[in-house]
Amino acid sequence: MKGRNNMTTYDLIVIGGGSAGLTAASGAAQFGARTALIDKHGSLGGDCLHYGCVPSKALIAAATEVHNMKRNAEKHGFHLEGSADWQRVRSQIQYAVDTIQEHDSTERFASLGVDIYYDEASFEDAQTVRLADGRTLKAKRILISTGSSPVTLPLDLPATLPVITNESLFYLEELPKKIIMIGGGAIGLEMAQALTRLGSEVIVVDRAHELFEKEDREIAERAGRQIRKEVPVYLESEVTDVTEKNGTFQAAVSTKGDTWTTDVDAVFFAVGRKPNTSSLGLERAGVETDGRGYVLVNDRMQSSVESIYAAGDVTGRFPFTHGAGEEAKIVVSNAVFGLKRSLSYENFPWCFYTQPEIFHLGMTEVEAREAYGSDYEVIRASDADRLIAEQDDVSFVKVILSKNGKILGAHGIGANASDWMQTLVYVKAQGEKLTSLSSVVHPYPARTEIVKQLSDTYLSTHVMQGKLPKVTEKYIQYLRR
Repeated sequence: MKGRNNMTTYDLIVIGGGSAGLTAASGAAQFGARTALIDKHGSLGGDCLHYGCVPSKALIAAATEVHNMKRNAEKHGFHLEGSADWQRVRSQIQYAVDTIQEHDSTERFASLGVDIYYDEASFEDAQTVRLADGRTLKAKRILISTGSSPVTLPLDLPATLPVITNESLFYLEELPKKIIMIGGGAIGLEMAQALTRLGSEVIVVDRAHELFEKEDREIAERAGRQIRKEVPVYLESEVTDVTEKNGTFQAAVSTKGDTWTTDVDAVFFAVGRKPNTSSLGLERAGVETDGRGYVLVNDRMQSSVESIYAAGDVTGRFPFTHGAGEEAKIVVSNAVFGLKRSLSYENFPWCFYTQPEIFHLGMTEVEAREAYGSDYEVIRASDADRLIAEQDDVSFVKVILSKNGKILGAHGIGANASDWMQTLVYVKAQGEKLTSLSSVVHPYPARTEIVKQLSDTYLSTHVMQGKLPKVTEKYIQYLRR
């Protein structure tokens, strides 16, 4: 932690200690750039570590264990009683956060040569940043990586009604018995399912016409059916009011014009995110934002001011941790070394960690149809032997191919789909054809064989049913003479 001084000059100042900020600060410092990292919180890691990816996956893991115990007990004739202990679940979540926090510790980044300031920062001009305590920092290049925060709706809620967001969920002393989840996106559905499995009664309300709007329709429909087996979901709906009477809260919900009510113990807002830019004084630096406050950047991650960059959620481009890390690498290349590297998201996958998981890479079939008309092909797989042995009738893979057999899009659903679909990311990123998977040997009967099936299906369709069998038949007859 730097001491107080009037002005300190750096090669790079990073504002925000989340995934993008940490990647950029550590990379720049290790390459020899004099680097400052400013974060208004008392610890590093950002939203992902403290309120997002890490605690949510720890929660999902605990909820999945509880769910599987109950389901498998019924399947094999056992009977389980009782419910999960929320305090024990919280301790598992905190363990995960604390363990990863060691990797993101102040001491580690200081040892890499990063000067760390825990304070609020705002721009004085395009090269100068002022801290809330009066210190001033100057740099040739500045990175904005302040992340985003949950949005809440302007509802007139009772003062005593518990209101939950992803920033408060993991630190609740106890779980509410009945929760109305406003928002059916990734956060809303992941948390609704997990909390249901841990014993809360959760109702999801969303204005959208369908779940998983950005996903391929076949995947979305399959995922929606699975979610609805556990969680009631009301689409084209919105919470219009919450009232209190004699200590009981009641929510009014409008669904396609019809209003109904339900008792609730808490409201969970999962309606989206907003960029953390309002206090930065971006106008003093000349940095342009869109109408929502997201920093506008080009493919080199530069803002409207050439010397100021932005990465992570604050740009609104690709709101996933792995995207933030890759954006930060581009920033280091360009801001520190003066290169002109650009970033494409064409080969960036994303996943929803509902159970089953949803995997998305590239175009959906609707997007392929809009771009190529009928000049594309679809291959599906769903019955690998391991899945049959485990009575898994949910896992499913779909790839969309160009006419020359290259991947335009790949989509999957199933347990651990985020793991066994990764081979397709490599194939697409390398520009290889789907047939390249046929030469990859998988241990039998691994779940990954469902992915290899895609290549085998393509080969059997395009090679074995084409001209080749006639040619080989004549060749074999010739050899037998």
